Amino acid sequence: MVMKRISIQDLKAGLSAAVAAAESGRTILVTRHNEPVAQLGPARPPSVHRGGRLTRLTPAISRGSRGRYLKILLDDRGDR
Repeated sequence: MVMKRISIQDLKAGLSAAVAAAESGRTILVTRHNEPVAQLGPARPPSVHRGGRLTRLTPAISRGSRGRYLKILLDDRGDR
């Protein structure tokens, strides 16, 4: 894949788009007078996936335990 090159002037004008490209995994070479001066890339490793939607978590049990499980756990620990 060819690394995208962008001048500092163009980066200032289109910063949001450049950050979005870096966030999606692209690496952007920032230039001044056609000479590379910086590199903009993703902050997270590529193996980390950020989902596009939020998922609502559901409880594993439908009603509370009224403290029964806490008592069992405390008994199991033997008053440590």
